[in-house]
Amino acid sequence: MTEVNKRAVTVTETAAAPVEKKTRGRKSDVKAPAEGTAKKVEKKVETKTEAKAEVKKPAAKKAEPKQSVVIQYGMDEVVANDVVAAAIKAYKSKNKGVEIKTVEVYIKPEEKAAYYVVNGDDSQGDNKIELFQ
Repeated sequence: MTEVNKRAVTVTETAAAPVEKKTRGRKSDVKAPAEGTAKKVEKKVETKTEAKAEVKKPAAKKAEPKQSVVIQYGMDEVVANDVVAAAIKAYKSKNKGVEIKTVEVYIKPEEKAAYYVVNGDDSQGDNKIELFQ
């Protein structure tokens, strides 16, 4: 985005004050400057220049509100982020060196368990986490 900046420039010129020049027998309409009678004339000149595109700073991000999801079942409760972290930990302990791209966790409170699927593969069979211990 370019902006046009206006800048006022003061130019000082020296001009002689007009003096009537006398001629023989006639009046002249032309006024000639007399020597030594100079006065200052100031002119304001506005110049337009195209400014370089401003470097935009990223807008200050508003702080995201602190979020928490708690699953309650009967008198027990568990935090959803803790269940996801437990699923990742369980998967990493069984599959060392495998990069995790996606994690899906299915919480079944009636079974007091959560089941996870990592990278779209749930064929490992033992993908259950016990909840409400």
